[in-house]
Amino acid sequence: MPFPDALEALLSLLGERLSRSNPDLEAHGRSESHFPPTPPDAVAWPETTGEVAEILRICAAHACPVVGWGAGTSLEGHALAARGGLVVDFARMDRILEIRAEDMDCTVQPGLTREALNRELRDTGLFFPVDPGANASLGGMAATRASGTTTVRYGSMRDNVLGLEVVLADGRVIRTGSRARKSASGYDLTALMLGSEGTLGLITALTLRLHGQPEAVAAGICAFDRMEDAVACVIETIQCALPMARIEFVDAATAAAFNAYAGVDLPERPHLLVELHGAPATVEAEADSFGALVAEHGGAAFRWSRKAEERSALWALRHNAYYAILAQRPGARALVTDICVPVSRLAEAVEATRADIAAGPVPGPILGHVGDGNFHAVLLVDPDRPEELEAAKGLQHRMVERALALGGTATGEHGVGMGKTSYMAAEHGEGWQVMGTLKRALDPRNILNPGKLVPEP
Repeated sequence: MPFPDALEALLSLLGERLSRSNPDLEAHGRSESHFPPTPPDAVAWPETTGEVAEILRICAAHACPVVGWGAGTSLEGHALAARGGLVVDFARMDRILEIRAEDMDCTVQPGLTREALNRELRDTGLFFPVDPGANASLGGMAATRASGTTTVRYGSMRDNVLGLEVVLADGRVIRTGSRARKSASGYDLTALMLGSEGTLGLITALTLRLHGQPEAVAAGICAFDRMEDAVACVIETIQCALPMARIEFVDAATAAAFNAYAGVDLPERPHLLVELHGAPATVEAEADSFGALVAEHGGAAFRWSRKAEERSALWALRHNAYYAILAQRPGARALVTDICVPVSRLAEAVEATRADIAAGPVPGPILGHVGDGNFHAVLLVDPDRPEELEAAKGLQHRMVERALALGGTATGEHGVGMGKTSYMAAEHGEGWQVMGTLKRALDPRNILNPGKLVPEP
C-alpha cells in the first residue's frame, strides 16, 4: 500500500471521510477529456480549514502527493493524481460564509458551485458573473483562473476575487488580499494563487466581488455564410465598444450538433450568440446597433428576445455544446483545446485552425468566447485508434504555435495541467523557471499537485 503511514494518520483524523474504495478512487481518477484514468491512493473529504491544514501537515511529513478536487470539470488533467497519493475533495466545504450586499461582496467555501451561489443571491439584487459553462466549484475556478462566456463584460476570476484563504504545503494557513477595492500593500499573493492549479496551496475560502443584476437582459442569435464574416463582425463589435455581456461563436459543425442533440432547427452555418445587459432602452438600442453590424458583414437577420425562457433556451444550447459535439461521434473521446489571441488577429487564427482541421483525419468543431479572442476546438478521437489521438495532438500543437506567433497564449481559460506543460517554456521563457523557483520555495517536497504546470524540480 503506497504511503501507509500517511494514510493511517489520515484515517485517524477523518474516519469515514477517508476512502480507499475502488468506486471512489475511480470516480476521482477520471476527467472529461482524453487523459487515461489515473486513480489516487485515497480520497479525503474535509469539512474545515483546520482539517485541510492537518491533512497537509500529515502529507508533508510523509512526502505524500496531494491534489485538490472541485467538481472535476477541468479539461487538462488538473485534478488527476499523476503521482498517486491523496485527492482532497472539497464537496463538504460548500457553504456561503457571509454575503455583504452593501459592499457587493461575499465570502464562500471552495466547494460551492457558481450556480448555487447565484441561487442564493437572487433576492439581493446581486450576482456573480463568471460563467465557464460547466457548473464548476468556485475554488476550482479560482485555482484555474477561470473565465468564460461573460468575460468580455465582467472579466475573469482574476478580476472578481478580492481575497483568499489558502493552506500551504506545510499546513500554514494564509489570508491574501482584503475586502478593499484596491491596495498598494505588498506582493499580490491573491493573483499568485489564482491560476496556480493547486501547485502552491489549497484554497479553503474565497472573497468574491459581486455585481448588480441588470435591469434588462436581451439575448439573440444570427447566422453567417462564412466563418470569416462572423469573426470580422465580432472584431468590429469590440472595436466599436458595444458593451456586450456575451458574444459567442459556433461553427457550422457545432450548429449541426445542436440540431441533432436538442432538436432545434438552426441553419448549418456559423452563428454568433450574444447577450446584452442594461436599462431597457439601452439594451434595445445596442441590439439595433449590433443588428446593423451583422447586416454590414453579410449575416442573416439578428433575432433577439428579452423573454427569460427564450434566453435560457439559447444559453442551454451553448452550455451543452461539449455534450452535443460528443454525441456526433458515439464512443469518441475529446481532446478539447483552447487558445487566445489579440482580437485583431482572431480571424487569422480561426481560419487557419479551420483549414488545418479540414485537412486532417480528426473532426473538430470550433466554438468559443470570441469577444475576448478565445476559441476552442473539440477534437473527436476514436479511443481504439491511437493514430487519431496523435493527429489531434498535432493539431493542438499547431494551434498553440500560431497563437504564440500572433502574440497570444497557449490557453485562454482551460489552463495548463498535464496537457500544456510542454508549451510553457516557449510562452514564458525564463519566467517559467521563476515559476518553478516559487514552487520550490512554497512546496519544497513537491507534494502539491506534482507533475503539473511548473518545471520538474
